[in-house]
Amino acid sequence: MTATMKAVLVREHGGFDKLLIEDAPKPQIKPDEVLISVRAAGINHLDLWVRKGVPGHKFPLPMILGTDIAGVVAEKGELVDNVNVGDRVAVMPGFASPTSPEALSGNIHLARDYGIFGETRNGGCAEFMDAPGVNMLPMPDWMSFTDAAACPLVFLTAYTMLQKAALKPGETVLMHAAGSGVTSAGIQIAKLLGATVITTAGSDEKLEKAKALGADYTVNYKTQDFVEETKKIVGRGGVEVIFDHVGPDTFAGNMKAIKWGGRIVMCGSTSGGEVPLNLRAVFFKRVSIIGSTMGPKADQLAVWRLICQRKLKPVVDRVFPVGEVAKAHEYVESRAPFGKVVLDLAKWEA
Repeated sequence: MTATMKAVLVREHGGFDKLLIEDAPKPQIKPDEVLISVRAAGINHLDLWVRKGVPGHKFPLPMILGTDIAGVVAEKGELVDNVNVGDRVAVMPGFASPTSPEALSGNIHLARDYGIFGETRNGGCAEFMDAPGVNMLPMPDWMSFTDAAACPLVFLTAYTMLQKAALKPGETVLMHAAGSGVTSAGIQIAKLLGATVITTAGSDEKLEKAKALGADYTVNYKTQDFVEETKKIVGRGGVEVIFDHVGPDTFAGNMKAIKWGGRIVMCGSTSGGEVPLNLRAVFFKRVSIIGSTMGPKADQLAVWRLICQRKLKPVVDRVFPVGEVAKAHEYVESRAPFGKVVLDLAKWEA
């Protein structure tokens, strides 16, 4: 008889009612994998997209959700030598064939078969999760499962974005959407790099929290023009770097706020996928527009080390019991959170 476990899964796209808590087969690990007893799972916008569906993109349903995972190693395959049963771990969210040229060169995120847990392979919003041993991130004793589950994807994304933008000490970076998980991580990383941070949000409450993370200047985009406010701060020339995942709602303003020779780095486009672009503005201003998704393993390890050294801190807005996963999704969609929303998987009452 096949062993089963409880899991949060999506069988078809739609609203909050498509989030199902059901019995699912307990994973059987391969020699290079570990089985994790999951204790907490962070919610990302990716979870919302998998649930709702994305036009033109096919997700392999049914899918167990959960990209950011923390728990305890319950079993390990005979080829795994970097963790032991009983170790507390978080999980690197991306994976690919370890023998691909990209993986062998350290750029696993560029591999054509690169995937993300909870999107292309079952995730960890379940009692148990299987994952490659090389994806394990050992947790320090002081770190809670909740904090660990708030970190891997957003800190990797933000760290790689700022590496690709080559942000330097003394430069100024404009960072949109301070309340998002990616930007709340990015603010901290930018300050650690010695930059001046201007950030935007739609409420003064979120802006105060952004200041507490280290932001030097804040702009309420609902009551202020972020281009004009940015130029009041840095002068008419603009900022060296813009950190964005909003897209159409900010892109035209970004092109006005960026300094000649500046870099705009983008990891998402939550307000849509298309923008009008005057190419003359790009080449006359010598602007670099840089796309970034996830990042190399070296970046994941580097930023995790900084978290473990307490130089960067997880930002958790609210924790929901797993039985309230639909309420948690609704809360994330409301855009009310500052930082991450995490599911506590200690109890599985629906």
